[in-house]
Amino acid sequence: MSSSAIVFAYHDVGCRCLSVLLANGVRVPLVVTHRDSPGENIWFASVERMAREAGLEVATPDDPNEPGFVARLEAIAPDFIFSFYYRRMLSPAVLATARRGAFNMHGSLLPKYRGRVPINWAVIHGERETGATLHEMVAKPDAGRIAGQEAVPIGDNDTASEVFARVTQAAGRVLERALPSLVAGTAELRPQALREGSYFRGRKAEDGRIDWSKGAREIHNLVRAVAPPYPGAFTALQGRRVRVLRTWWSDPPPIAPGAPGTVTAAGGRAWACCGDGRWLELREVEIEGAGSLEGAALAARFAPGAGGMGQFTFDRGATGAAADLPGTTTT
Repeated sequence: MSSSAIVFAYHDVGCRCLSVLLANGVRVPLVVTHRDSPGENIWFASVERMAREAGLEVATPDDPNEPGFVARLEAIAPDFIFSFYYRRMLSPAVLATARRGAFNMHGSLLPKYRGRVPINWAVIHGERETGATLHEMVAKPDAGRIAGQEAVPIGDNDTASEVFARVTQAAGRVLERALPSLVAGTAELRPQALREGSYFRGRKAEDGRIDWSKGAREIHNLVRAVAPPYPGAFTALQGRRVRVLRTWWSDPPPIAPGAPGTVTAAGGRAWACCGDGRWLELREVEIEGAGSLEGAALAARFAPGAGGMGQFTFDRGATGAAADLPGTTTT
């Protein structure tokens, strides 16, 4: 392909989609990405490293919408701008520097889950599928016409990071399919029915606090939506902070319900009672001062009669870190 594209990219999706462009002969005169934040858990691939290894020019502006940087883009005058999990909104002035259009890869089946961290929100709400959507960029976030999309399943016990890995691969396939018609100028873009969709804000680690008065399904969805490498769901036990790192949706033991937050062991597994009276299996728990417990060690910690049975609490005094979950209004 003989077209040129300036690529705004970050994260695994950024690397996957940049590789698709290069493999299909798109000329990339500039890659725009972020400097990694020292306060963030960088568990994903580096767009900057990949681009430099490919011999591409890289820029990491604090504000890509600043007039001086826009002038730099105007001088390049690319055919296309692509945004792949870049975390800043791109202004109309930036978008206008692309002669043939600007397109973004978003991690949901638009118009559902427009906005920030769409995969995490989809898991929180118990969705059975999400996906990747390539869409035209306009002034309003995630609102432009759709160039292609692909659905991926979400299982009962999938974590957000596991779903993200599927979405990353789907994003590459969506871009691969859409590129020929975009370059040829024959792409049929489908308008979004925004009224049928939804828009969500970003999330803070504090939003991972578990309210044990909620039902088991809602708590399970929260745990798996923010499970590592995200900050994790948390609660308190006897004044100590506890991170609930993994729960499992399975048949509960034949024991009477306890108060919400009651923790015990049965059948060699640990369980917590939720607000609807259903027991939720605990697979991995990190207790402040005691480290991470899972499997038999976790069950032994909460075995009835062994002094281990306890009560998780919705302790408003227990605080979490304040870092954002990775995501952006333009992804």
